[in-house]
Amino acid sequence: MNSVSPSAVQYIVGGGAHEDKASAPSKRHMGHGVVPDGIREGSGEPDEVDRLKAKFMSAWNNVKYGWTVKSKTSFNKSSPLILLGQSFLFNSEDEVERFRQAFVSCVWLTYRREFPQLEGSSLTTDCGWGCMLRSGQMMLAQGLLLHLMPTDWRWSDCHALTDVDFEVLKPRSPSRPAGMSLPSFSSTWSSSIPQINTSSGISEAHRRTPTRCPSASPDPQVDALHRKVLSCFGDHPSAPFGVHQLVELGKESGKRAGDWYGPSVVAHMLRKAVARAAEFEDLAVYVAQDCTVYKEDVMSLCESSGAGWKSVVILVPVRLGGESLNPSYIECVKNILKLKCCVGIIGGKPKHSLFFVGFQDEQLLYLDPHYCQPVVDVTQANFPLESFHCNSPRKMNFSRMDPSCTIGLYARTKTDFESLCTVVSEALSSSKEKYPIFTFVEGRGQIYGLEGPSGGSVDAPAHIFTCSRMSRNNKRGSTDEFVLL
Repeated sequence: MNSVSPSAVQYIVGGGAHEDKASAPSKRHMGHGVVPDGIREGSGEPDEVDRLKAKFMSAWNNVKYGWTVKSKTSFNKSSPLILLGQSFLFNSEDEVERFRQAFVSCVWLTYRREFPQLEGSSLTTDCGWGCMLRSGQMMLAQGLLLHLMPTDWRWSDCHALTDVDFEVLKPRSPSRPAGMSLPSFSSTWSSSIPQINTSSGISEAHRRTPTRCPSASPDPQVDALHRKVLSCFGDHPSAPFGVHQLVELGKESGKRAGDWYGPSVVAHMLRKAVARAAEFEDLAVYVAQDCTVYKEDVMSLCESSGAGWKSVVILVPVRLGGESLNPSYIECVKNILKLKCCVGIIGGKPKHSLFFVGFQDEQLLYLDPHYCQPVVDVTQANFPLESFHCNSPRKMNFSRMDPSCTIGLYARTKTDFESLCTVVSEALSSSKEKYPIFTFVEGRGQIYGLEGPSGGSVDAPAHIFTCSRMSRNNKRGSTDEFVLL
């Protein structure tokens, strides 16, 4: 079975970076749609009317905001593509294959439907409102892959890319006229792409060649770790980083199921979720304040257990401009994505949350959560993995990037953290702006009424911090929780 290609099926657009949170007395905002209060407020089993309302709203969102994408994503042969600290130059089939394995191995988390209803509501799907939660989950999942999996791990069952065009350079044949153009490699470049035999229902490619990555040999222990990571994001109440758990944590910040979540609030929800996950006592999440990573706070958080250094995921909420992205920061974003310690960027384009994992030239590479899939029961021993991995890479121009985003970094050891501070600071210094996106400083941050900037039992909503160095511009959008740079 192939992994899912979202471009071949219907997407459903959900709430994103600049949604209007105003609501009428009888209706609540739900991403791009409106959810009647009866669906949101109920406790216990939803009645038939609520079910019909939910189906109606789902159908309405499908009609109004769904689309089928047929176009291919093109990659050129002359410019390197960066994917989470790895560089690929598509001048050979080997490089295309290497990229395929790396991209398809990324964890892809999308809208789901028909999961157990969220407490305090009748919702059994996050379609239309949970895209920022899904983007945050993907960032944390990337951190868990670095934390748990072997270095340069690749999913052993990763499948062929679809809906892509690679302008791969090939030697010119002596018999080919000088003016004849070379064919580009598209989704048919690999002989392992299935050709269905309609009489048997079995793909010919599966008869001839295995679908596993050529360089990957299945290891039961590694496969078990892979499943462990995915199961942490399952859509049921017991999953430590699932939608049910995140929505419950969101209540502590004044959010409810069906509300829009900003990247800053999601960062704090992920911090709390990891702090409460007993199975990850050797991992911590630090959320920067004032566009600043306070080194002593990170050290204190990672050494708090008394059992040695905790690995850490550092989340930095920032706003890279006013109403649109400040072009001066594009080079900084590129430099951060080039780093091995980067675990991606939660962001998107206006009204559309995305998870950025790389770039080529002036285009960002991303994973899109706006694809509604049936729920997968991850409590089963051999639950299917295909829907958690995407084989259809997508790109968008930097100019369309919403300025509100959260940057993710990972350090396994104390030495790694010290190295991270150095390399990230160097990456940030490339900006033409006087002030960097964020900074690392010695010492501790101010408390601002919280028990700690990234740890402890903080249950208050994410605060809006104003950097003193940014005091020249205190304007911010009504729905944004970021400092303007």
